[in-house]
Amino acid sequence: MMKSMEDQVVQEEPGYQDDEESFFQDIDLLQKHGINVADIKKLKSVGICTIKGIQMTTRRALCNVKGLSEAKVDKIKEAANKLIEPGFLTAFEYSEKQFRTGKTQLSHTLCVTAQLPGPNGYTGGKIIFIDTENTFRPDRLRDIADRFNVDHDAVLDNVLYARAYTSEHQMELLDYVAAKFHEEAGIFKLLIIDSIMALFRVDFSGRGELAERQQKLAQMLSRLQKISEEYNVAVFVTNQMTADPGATMTFQADPKKPIGGHILAHASTTRISLRKGRGELRIAKIYDSPEMPENEATFAITAGGIGDAKE
Repeated sequence: MMKSMEDQVVQEEPGYQDDEESFFQDIDLLQKHGINVADIKKLKSVGICTIKGIQMTTRRALCNVKGLSEAKVDKIKEAANKLIEPGFLTAFEYSEKQFRTGKTQLSHTLCVTAQLPGPNGYTGGKIIFIDTENTFRPDRLRDIADRFNVDHDAVLDNVLYARAYTSEHQMELLDYVAAKFHEEAGIFKLLIIDSIMALFRVDFSGRGELAERQQKLAQMLSRLQKISEEYNVAVFVTNQMTADPGATMTFQADPKKPIGGHILAHASTTRISLRKGRGELRIAKIYDSPEMPENEATFAITAGGIGDAKE
């Protein structure tokens, strides 16, 4: 039986970089390209902490940062572009990249597998998918449905989809979710949010807004837990990992930590971290669980969703 639990998947988000280069490239990398620490500090003071963040900020906005002249901004932009390719890919390359991140593939696979009857009298049921990063692809569900020999239209009919545009909107959608679960009691078995933190990071980007962000996040997670327990629906949320600035001081083997901090960690029952292995292999690790020991398993991303790794 799928019990009511909130799972969180954390993963290094490769974006469109090479496999090894993380999507969240720390802004400190600019030092290697001639940008001084004081200027990097100025960028951090306004909430720009990644190379991608520089790409997403206009020159005009950067010039408004206290202490950054036009010449400095040009130099910063130039350095950032050296670290990230300009971002053009052929459509084929882009379609291949779509399969990079195991977390979204896992979300899509669960959209189909949660509908199938399973052990201990599990009957299967409907799913709600809240998409914050525009990663939902109905065509993927068709491919996964083929793998399990189930009807495309039936599978798509059983997934209720909504795109959230702001963290506030994400919260409002939960009112609708609760109403839907009430209206069709016992029919829904899974709520997916892919990904939980993306909009909070956009809406609360400055250093000074961290406390408010965490407070709003806590409210949303508490709402999710209530919904999960009240309607006996599993909740599956995905999240990204980011470079942990404190890890270098403590010599951790893997200096990355899930974004969202303790609040998100405590709200989740079982957390699984995903990372890239060789080639098409991915590794899933139980990161934190009340009933399962720390363990790892390999899997592959296939046309039919998440599958067993071929040795």
